[in-house]
Amino acid sequence: MSKRYINTRLSKKFKLWSTNRRYYTTISSDHHHQKLISLLQSCKQTSQTAQIHGLMIKAGLDHVPFPLSKLLAHSSLQDISYADSIFKNVKSPNIYMFNVMLRGYSISDEPKTGIVLFNRMRVHGRIQDFLFDQFTYVSVLKCCACLVACWTGIGVHSIALKSGFDLFLNVKNSLLHFYGVCGGIEDAHRLFVELGDRKDLVSWNILMGGYLCASKFDVVIDLFTKLYGDDFSVSVTTVLGVLSAIGESRYVSLAKCLHMFCVKVGFLLDLNVATSLISMYGKHGFIDSARQIFDETDVKNDVVLWNCLIDGYVNIGLLEEAVELIRSMEQSRLKPNSSTLVSLLSACSASGALALGQYVHDYVEELQLKLDVVLGTALIDMYAKSGLLEKATDVFDKMENKDVKTWTAMISGLGVHGQAKRADLLFQRMEEQCVPNEVTFLAVLSSCSHGGLVMEGISCFRRMVTVYGLNPKTEHYGCLIDLLGRAGLLEEAYDLMKELTLERDATAWRALLGACRVYGKVDLVGRVKRELDNICDEHPADLLSVSGTYTTAGMIPPNGDKWESEAQLMKKVDFKQSGKKEAGISTIELGK
Repeated sequence: MSKRYINTRLSKKFKLWSTNRRYYTTISSDHHHQKLISLLQSCKQTSQTAQIHGLMIKAGLDHVPFPLSKLLAHSSLQDISYADSIFKNVKSPNIYMFNVMLRGYSISDEPKTGIVLFNRMRVHGRIQDFLFDQFTYVSVLKCCACLVACWTGIGVHSIALKSGFDLFLNVKNSLLHFYGVCGGIEDAHRLFVELGDRKDLVSWNILMGGYLCASKFDVVIDLFTKLYGDDFSVSVTTVLGVLSAIGESRYVSLAKCLHMFCVKVGFLLDLNVATSLISMYGKHGFIDSARQIFDETDVKNDVVLWNCLIDGYVNIGLLEEAVELIRSMEQSRLKPNSSTLVSLLSACSASGALALGQYVHDYVEELQLKLDVVLGTALIDMYAKSGLLEKATDVFDKMENKDVKTWTAMISGLGVHGQAKRADLLFQRMEEQCVPNEVTFLAVLSSCSHGGLVMEGISCFRRMVTVYGLNPKTEHYGCLIDLLGRAGLLEEAYDLMKELTLERDATAWRALLGACRVYGKVDLVGRVKRELDNICDEHPADLLSVSGTYTTAGMIPPNGDKWESEAQLMKKVDFKQSGKKEAGISTIELGK
């Protein structure tokens, strides 16, 4: 059906309804409104809604509250910008019109404008003397949750308390969702308890979703057990949340029980449930169970369903089977996406399966898949770890969009292969386009350490602390001290740590103390030890480092109870607390 035909039909319908004056005198206004609603519901595009709007203006209905409200309600779900253009011309909007716009903003890409509108509603309400209703609070709390605007949401909660609207169940559930998203899971749980017997299944689902966001998977499972024990009707949403929690925990036996429950009540017919079960079994290595669910699923036209099974095979190292699935997917006339191939590329990087990784890259070019940040970063990482640095660079240059992980992967690849200068220059380019994170600085420091770029490494560490406000971790200190130690500049490391006001960081000073032992810096070890004494209690391992420093330098530690021999100090250190170090292994694929 052509666009022109639809527009002509809508125009004729509206003319029959709006131009016949006798029709207005014999038919009630309710019938007019039903006609308008019917016309609006038939509009699938903003251009069609605009035609109805134009005809309403022509008929003078753009000032009648009911049809204008319906026009706003329809356009706010379709195009919030167009709805806003209509709303701005309304002289005295009522509470329904405000709520319609607020709901539209809460589900759009502009939730911040929804909060601005809520503040305007408060001012307008004082002037026009109208009160908010429960739907106002539901929508504005959703805006706050989308923005993770914690303090704004708390302010809205306070207003709801004063007005008494927090007693409504849907407002309470919206508050539950807000606190769960914003990290206030304890506050959410207190609200949940306050509901008492008024809580419904939505309340349970929201609380479990909050604990899922907080990575407290055991609590999610406990809540589900209690919910099921209280004879609540469980929904698909409930099952999906519990399956996600089980996938991140070790309760495989509960997963099998939940699987049987889904079969019994018919939830397995839902594609989302089947996908979640496949994903959960795949994470735990039960690939046969995952494959059985996949084979029993009637409709296999969903890419996510295939991706979950492919990830399951990759997870247990069956890469060839994963490739066969991708081929079967293509035979089913489904086009793989970047997520289909990323896990396979990551496995190729870890296992050294270069030939398979190149096959995946060729497959990407054959399907003409766009090199988005996820797929492109995975290819860069695979080529860099396989030693093909130029191919990694070629992929990097071809990518239109790059995020911090993409830049970090390329910098790390250059540093690992001894291209420290190129890595530093690339880091400088990155700062012009993207904000680096802790992992990026670790990659740069590591490349500077291995390449002997002392000044560049010091500058990088200083910028990390002073410009970006990031807190260095043990790995960063280790790279910096290794860099300066190789150049014999531990005194400079000491001065830098004092300059960057890291006096209260025991990790930094302890790393420097260990470096003094390695390089036999007797003249520095005493000052470093005093810095440590000002921060924390004395530890036998620190004394061991001091004693070891003198031993490395071929000197005898000073006399006194504090400076014991290395052999005596070894007996004091509790090595049982340290875990066993696993043997490092690496693999490489050889040509057949």
